[in-house]
Amino acid sequence: MMTYQPNPEPWITQLFSSRSARTGAVVRRSVAWVEREVGHAAFQAEIKRRGYHLIRTANQYVIICHNGPIDILF
Repeated sequence: MMTYQPNPEPWITQLFSSRSARTGAVVRRSVAWVEREVGHAAFQAEIKRRGYHLIRTANQYVIICHNGPIDILF
């Protein structure tokens, strides 16, 4: 059941204002938390808009906060 907030902007602003996001590092959030607070579609659209990379592993989203190339080594 989707229970996300009707206006995800405050959450998105807070997430991408973090030091990790501002310096091109990695940020992670639980999949359940994203669904509850923002909704997967809005979350993914914002990451695409910024040109960042998104990985889902188990119950976590990992956001690589830069638009440069990445290599998955193994």
